[in-house]
Amino acid sequence: MRNIILAAGLLGSIFTQQVSAEGECGKVTIADMNWSSASLIANVDRFILEHGYGCEAELLPGDTMPTSTSMIEKGEPDIAPEMWSNSVKELIEKAVSEKRLVIAGQSLSDGGEEGFWVPQYMVDKDPSLQTIAGVIANVKSFKHPEDPERGAFYGCPAGWGCQLSAENLYRALNLSHAGFDLIDPGSGAGLAGSIARAYEREKPWFGYYWAPTAVLGKYKMVKVDFGTGVDVEHFKACTSQAECAAPKVTMYPKALVQTITTSDFTKKSVQGFDYLSKRAFTNDQMNGLLAWMEDNQADGDIAAEYFLTNYEDIWTQWVAADVAAKVKQAIKSR
Repeated sequence: MRNIILAAGLLGSIFTQQVSAEGECGKVTIADMNWSSASLIANVDRFILEHGYGCEAELLPGDTMPTSTSMIEKGEPDIAPEMWSNSVKELIEKAVSEKRLVIAGQSLSDGGEEGFWVPQYMVDKDPSLQTIAGVIANVKSFKHPEDPERGAFYGCPAGWGCQLSAENLYRALNLSHAGFDLIDPGSGAGLAGSIARAYEREKPWFGYYWAPTAVLGKYKMVKVDFGTGVDVEHFKACTSQAECAAPKVTMYPKALVQTITTSDFTKKSVQGFDYLSKRAFTNDQMNGLLAWMEDNQADGDIAAEYFLTNYEDIWTQWVAADVAAKVKQAIKSR
């Protein structure tokens, strides 16, 4: 009888320890990347993991290459909330195969986006402008600021990685022959400014841009359809390369933007990992939040509080009802 009682007590103790372990997340480190959308997501994750799942969450400064390398070699940080995986694709795939890293889910559900754009108000007046054929047919509408006989196409700033793809697609689409001149905006601010000036006057604009960005949150733009779909292999081998003798027309491939964790984190908090697998923003949502951050000069922490306070309909879909209740209470107590 005594042995049975001891055995029962031992089993009870083990069960209690297991329940306790599952309920205790412990210390979790999160990469706070040095761009606005990533910092916003990192702060949202910190708040929800801390107040919803009982983690001792801490933010660490991060960037794509050093963060991914540190996660693989040192097991820290535990979480990279917004990893643009294309630039470190082979490194991450190898680490996943070695069970050092785990892909939790997508940070941006529709991926990072690039393309050639025109303002929404132009498409509202003439729906054909959402196609490249329509843009070319209306080249005279997109007047060059210094040569009214030519159209203006605003490219990616010189020295940026996107300069190559934008110029190669400009060639592939025969935009020069169609009457467009390629304009170097000089900088990211110059490119953003050209869109802002066009919007203030409701003037035509045609050029390269990307998402998620504050600019596309403030100014509604339509991505021009080339009618070709995406040729991923050609884009990698030629369109995005300096030595691309004969670029073909292709839409930009979607950039993979993922949440990556260490394998250890999946053991620390099963529920926390489940949250990360569900937590994703659309580009439209993130564009709007980035615009708010810029207008209010808000950092990631302030933006996270704004998001959690004003967008319950979005984030409550990522967590269970009891977790949502804890997070809401924590927001009220701030």
